[in-house]
Amino acid sequence: MSSSDIFIGETIGTAVLILLGGGVVAGVVLKRSKAFDAGWVAIAFGWGFAVLTGAYISAPLSGAQLNPAVTLGLAIEGGTKWSDVPVYFLGQMLGAVIGAALVWVAYLGHFHAHLTDREIVGGPGAQDTAAADRGTVTGPGPVLGVFSTGPEIRNAAQNLATEIIATTVLVLAILTQGLNGDGKGLGVIGVLITAFVVVSIGLSLGGPTGYAINPARDLGPRIVHALLPLPNKGGSDWGYAWIPVVGPLIGGAIAGGIYEIAFA
Repeated sequence: MSSSDIFIGETIGTAVLILLGGGVVAGVVLKRSKAFDAGWVAIAFGWGFAVLTGAYISAPLSGAQLNPAVTLGLAIEGGTKWSDVPVYFLGQMLGAVIGAALVWVAYLGHFHAHLTDREIVGGPGAQDTAAADRGTVTGPGPVLGVFSTGPEIRNAAQNLATEIIATTVLVLAILTQGLNGDGKGLGVIGVLITAFVVVSIGLSLGGPTGYAINPARDLGPRIVHALLPLPNKGGSDWGYAWIPVVGPLIGGAIAGGIYEIAFA
């Protein structure tokens, strides 16, 4: 496949992934939404179906990796040429930014209603009552979770370990399914299985950190959150941002190494 096919496929597929994944989170957490308070199970299945949709759309062009950790694991395993890795990374990052911006457009009125409602203004990230009364948020904001992940218990070592473990499971599951004969990625059944693996990870390992398991999925939308002109949105939690990037990349590398040792 050509570099242009890889770039276009990864951009479109990752954009759809983030649009649908971020969209289910927005639907659940923004209180004017019809899906408000649907819960964690809805989010886990929503992200799984988001992977399914993005992967089916982009598979004919790029093999639907949609995740730098997956790309790294496949490069170590040998299924992806190292010279193609930067092209995959660029497409995935651009797609993640586009998808996050589309979530903002789709829920624009709901974001503003949520953030200007006096019951929530200030949000869980407010550091003191006075800040909340002023409508300012000095910590992670009340809508950051729509765009990026964050820990329930902030402990860098534990949070990093959780992301490494979860991503290792994801990438190893992908590698052990094998690729199409044309080398373009998982087949139809493989994509479906991967979607259910993502649901499983969300239900089983997503509680501590929100299971980024994808550096582009977290970093691209976090950049969009930082740039969006939303009132009272709060900070983008850049102090935590390295964990959902470094953790998944380590997990992808570990999965590639395990595959080479145990399965190759």
